[in-house]
Formats: sequence, C-alpha cells, structure tokens
Amino acid sequence: MTIHREGKGTISVVLIFSILILLTAWRFGAGDVILSLLGVGTLILLSLVLQFFRYPQRTVASVPDNFVLAPADGKVVVIEDTIETEYFEDERLLISIFMSPLNVHSNHHPIDGQISYERYHPGKYLVAWHPKSSTENERHTTVYASTNGPILIRQIAGAVARRIVNYTKVGDSASRGGEMGFIKFGSRVDIYLPVGTKHKVKLGQTVKSRIDVIAEL
Repeated sequence: MTIHREGKGTISVVLIFSILILLTAWRFGAGDVILSLLGVGTLILLSLVLQFFRYPQRTVASVPDNFVLAPADGKVVVIEDTIETEYFEDERLLISIFMSPLNVHSNHHPIDGQISYERYHPGKYLVAWHPKSSTENERHTTVYASTNGPILIRQIAGAVARRIVNYTKVGDSASRGGEMGFIKFGSRVDIYLPVGTKHKVKLGQTVKSRIDVIAEL
C-alpha cells in the first residue's frame, strides 16, 4: 500500500504518540491486560490513519477529450443547475461528490487543460452537506480552461476536514488524472460545468477519481 505524502507528518505524530502511551503505561506498572488493550487500541488508531492516507495506484481512464473524470472518490450527492457566484456568475450544472473519512482523499485533474484561476478562501467548518457549506466553509477554487469550455472545481472543508491542500498555480498545464490536491479527513468536491453538459452519473452513485466518467461536455 502506498501512503500519500500528505500523511507522513500525521502518521509520524500518531506513531510517536502511541509509543509514548505504551512506554508511560509500562513505566507506571500497568499490568499485562492494560498494556495489551493499549497496544490493540494504538494499532487500530494507526491502521485507521494509514487507511485514510492510502494512495492507490490506478490507470487513468482513456476517454475522449470532452469527457470529465471524477476528481475525487466518494458519493454523488448533488446534480442540479445552480448559479455559480465566485467566478462564472451565471448558471452552471453542479455535481457534488461527498468524501467520507473512509474514502481515498487525493484529488485529481478531471480534464486536460490549463489552470486559469485558483483561489483559497478561509471560512467556517459547517458539515459538508449543509446548503451554505460551498460558500461559507473553508474552500479552494480551481478553474480549468480547455478546448471544450471551462470547468470549475471547488474543494470544500467540512466539520472534520480542516485542511485543504491544492497544488495548482495559474498558468499550469493540467493533465487528466494528475494530482490537483488533497482534503484531510473527509469533505466535499463541487464540479461546475456548462449548462447543457450531459451528466453520466446518478444521485447516490459511488465514483472513483481517475477512473469514472461523471460528465460529457
């Protein structure tokens, strides 16, 4: 199992914390039963953190240029026409993917293109499904210019996810399936597409980044 680079610091902290707990318990004369329970507990904690930061090796789906791949693993929770107010300021097709703590949390470029806009916004930490989370929570917006029209991706923090990582810069070339960023400990990714775009997913469907097609421009 490959571990994402964003997890190295967290894993090191959890490992050191686990060792200190066990050494402290042993130093103060904890019995075998207590030490065994602490050992099992720290192993469970470490395994959960390792699973969260896992980075599976995947072959990027070979699809036509106008097909949009899922930028994140998770469940499709919104498919609707709505007004995008930060960049386009007009109506767009919105597809939202909810990432639970059990999902892979790396985010990837959904299309080939060029980064024409990116901006980080500090904010609140409402639960990811709250109607105002996309405009009031901590978030990072990335816009891709492509031959099939621009699309916007918004990484949104939630009640648990409190750190968004984004690797893009304006002017960068993006290759479909390449790494865009990472959201720590669950949240949501919104994809804004031109009205009239044909979505290829259904509400409640589970998708995987770099593999599943979510729309056709």
